[in-house]
Amino acid sequence: MITSKKLSSKRIAEIMKFPVAYGKDSPKLTADQIARMKPAHPEYWKIEPVKVSLSIKIDADIVAWLKQGGKGYQTRLNKILRRAMAQA
Repeated sequence: MITSKKLSSKRIAEIMKFPVAYGKDSPKLTADQIARMKPAHPEYWKIEPVKVSLSIKIDADIVAWLKQGGKGYQTRLNKILRRAMAQA
């Protein structure tokens, strides 16, 4: 199981303000170039979240809506919750 400490908003602000220094031999990369970078050994970066089984009550119309898409409604619900968590 992978655990990590959540960074405070104050600490994130400090990190974002940290100046980026380039040496004379270091190439300056654009945001697009950085976004396209991939690890040299991707097998080490395959981290699967730990799944937890739980029992919750959800409104029937929401469950019906999720099931309209067919098999995999729990996975769809998980993706919806993950997007909401990322936006919070």
